[in-house]
Amino acid sequence: MKTLHGIGKPVRRKEDLRFITGKGQYTADISLPDQLYLAVYRSPVAHAAIKGVDTKQAEAAEGVVAVVTADDLERVGIKNIPCMQAMVNADGSEMYQPYHPILPSDRVVYAGEPVAAVIAESVALARDAAELIVFDYEDLPAAASASAALAPGAPQIWEQCPGNLGCDWVFGDKAKVDALFEDAAHVVTMDAIQNRLSPSAMEPRAALATYDAGKDAYTLYLASQNPHYIRQLTSQVTMPHVPETKLRVVAPDVGGGFGSKTPQYNEEYLCIYGAKHTGRPVKWVGDRSEAFVSDAHARDHVTHAEMAVDGAGKILAIKSAHVADLGAYAQIFGPLVPTALYSTMLSGVYTIPAVYSEAKIVYSNTVPTDAYRGAGRPEATYTVERLVELAADKLGIDSVELRRRNFIPKDAFPYEVCTGHVYDSGDYDLCMDLAMAAIEFEHFDARRARSAARGKLRGLGVCVYTEVAGVGPTAAAVQSGTQVPFFEVTTVRVNPDATVTVLTGAHSHGQGHETSFAQVVAEKLDVSIDKVDVVHGDTAKIPYGVGTFASRSISLAGGALAIGVDKIVAKGKKIAAHVLESTPDEIDFIDGHFNVRGSDRLMSFAEVAELAYLPGNYPIEELEPGLEEVTYFDPPGYTFPGGCHICEVEIDRDTGNAEILNYAIGDDFGVIINPMIVAGQVHGGVAQGVGQALMEHAIYDKDSAQLISGTFLDYCMPRADDLPMIYVESIDSTTPCNPLGAKGCGEAGAIGAPSAVMNAVFDALKPLGITDLTMPATPAKIWAAINQAR
Repeated sequence: MKTLHGIGKPVRRKEDLRFITGKGQYTADISLPDQLYLAVYRSPVAHAAIKGVDTKQAEAAEGVVAVVTADDLERVGIKNIPCMQAMVNADGSEMYQPYHPILPSDRVVYAGEPVAAVIAESVALARDAAELIVFDYEDLPAAASASAALAPGAPQIWEQCPGNLGCDWVFGDKAKVDALFEDAAHVVTMDAIQNRLSPSAMEPRAALATYDAGKDAYTLYLASQNPHYIRQLTSQVTMPHVPETKLRVVAPDVGGGFGSKTPQYNEEYLCIYGAKHTGRPVKWVGDRSEAFVSDAHARDHVTHAEMAVDGAGKILAIKSAHVADLGAYAQIFGPLVPTALYSTMLSGVYTIPAVYSEAKIVYSNTVPTDAYRGAGRPEATYTVERLVELAADKLGIDSVELRRRNFIPKDAFPYEVCTGHVYDSGDYDLCMDLAMAAIEFEHFDARRARSAARGKLRGLGVCVYTEVAGVGPTAAAVQSGTQVPFFEVTTVRVNPDATVTVLTGAHSHGQGHETSFAQVVAEKLDVSIDKVDVVHGDTAKIPYGVGTFASRSISLAGGALAIGVDKIVAKGKKIAAHVLESTPDEIDFIDGHFNVRGSDRLMSFAEVAELAYLPGNYPIEELEPGLEEVTYFDPPGYTFPGGCHICEVEIDRDTGNAEILNYAIGDDFGVIINPMIVAGQVHGGVAQGVGQALMEHAIYDKDSAQLISGTFLDYCMPRADDLPMIYVESIDSTTPCNPLGAKGCGEAGAIGAPSAVMNAVFDALKPLGITDLTMPATPAKIWAAINQAR
């Protein structure tokens, strides 16, 4: 009988038992004997020449064991934080990448940049001593935004980067796009701002480092999404004198990542240095104030885009030009987001013949920006879906109808779009039908009338999206110039008692891997998920892995897992065939038993598992003892989840407050392993997308480049009462790109939500003639627009 815990079942998460009972172990929970604590002294200014760092008073303070400066790190060979995704300029030259030190020696380039660190016997003593550091500097003019950095006479941030323009990137066939615009019956234009966001995971970043002098080896406990990749970068770039065999990286339970826990950060290397220098473990746990000025920010693009449409409502072309703020340094994936990840998705879900995109990525005196949930795809989706709405208005066509006229037909997949991507599968009409039915689209006019009777403005917003996910394949990554491997590795080990251990390089930081991966094993081996243990986040236990980002875990690690389990079954058939006096080709594995086809001779999976460790019972020369498979999976192509978000808002004319009343989604994630986990991922993504659309904004003072939204009093986050019940329906448009047929779901909510919410806001304000509103559409902005319209 098939397990009740297999693929497609809404199984409760195994890991939740420890999380909801307080038994989880995050980096901050780990304490080692005799450990010390690290506090960071951060630059109080955004741009300054360093004249001196006086640490004498700090060194003499109570409980201080060491003070760390740039000279200390240079002396032991701790170097820079690399950017692993350099782009090329329009002329083919490589973009400029500034050297990113752990501690700067000559200049600070953003407020909050680490200048020195104190290691002491307690957190309080370390922080008190850090305040005694005397930072002598010469203030320099600062550029608080990309536009300010590009302005004539702007402060020069990096001498080797004239005008602060890091890269001038182009994509597409400009001549073809220009010709299509010439032939167009209609052209619509838009200007948009992708507001700067500060990712705010439930768990702040933390690090704890130890050094074993006898082995000359380090262990780093870290809140990270990709421990293997951190180890690799550390050994290859930041600490090239330390081989990977001498560095163990452990990422235990991680309370949210969203991309901001992908990069290397300064504090972990300060802990590593401190551990060797003092001979004791050194721990750092960031607080919320530090997070705002040290964790990578996101988005911060200014876009001008145009769409050409013929007289029948067919989209002919899109062209886009935008300026993206990288902040003071190029982070690990930072340059990739506003260039390749954005531009290659400008065809959206439509049969658009051509797109052309220009991106200027700029350095400023702000916190560096990097990948954040969706990374380029929310921005591209917003551009396309706002243009579709504007085109529908201009042509006098309902936007739903305009979308249907331009969708890629479901029978056209696999479909190569004009940007070069090959979409694997999809049915956008069906996704939109599901969302429209769930939100009772046909009754919206009646609901709008009821709102109007109460003096309210009601609007409905539609967004149909797709995204590139399942990153690999490695060949495509290499072709794009990345230095990041994109395959994944999984080990499946069946123990003698028939329990199963899965060792995966995909790291879970809230996605439910310990349950979903166990369900794959349960489905294929017909065992209970209670007998499956999923191990991740420790480079000493797992041969290799890349990590979790870009909705890749179930596609790549799950694909490797599925192949590995199939290999286990194949080996089990050989063992059973020998015992049952048959051949492997005659053995079927059904309902957890190896059965000789057409007979009553069979062996249970548990019996075969035990025999696998007793080779004397099956003298088959080609079989090694044990039942374990290490499987590498490099997919043939990306996956393309897609779907339709529909949001309904009601706006109070007197306050400008936009309340989300209804929200419905029709999604396509291919084969769904656990629908309950998928719904949770989508809900969380929608919440983050709503945050971007209506409230979140990291704001800098334009003169001093000081962050003025550096607390949750100033940086507004969505709460439970900001969201209604979210209805999620799914279709199964199975992908051929991995053995499970799964596409990935982790970023989808954050991709569709900003466009759906803003389209709803614009729809509500349409009767007042309001067409110019930027994210976040705060009550103050909406109120001001309403009063100006009056």
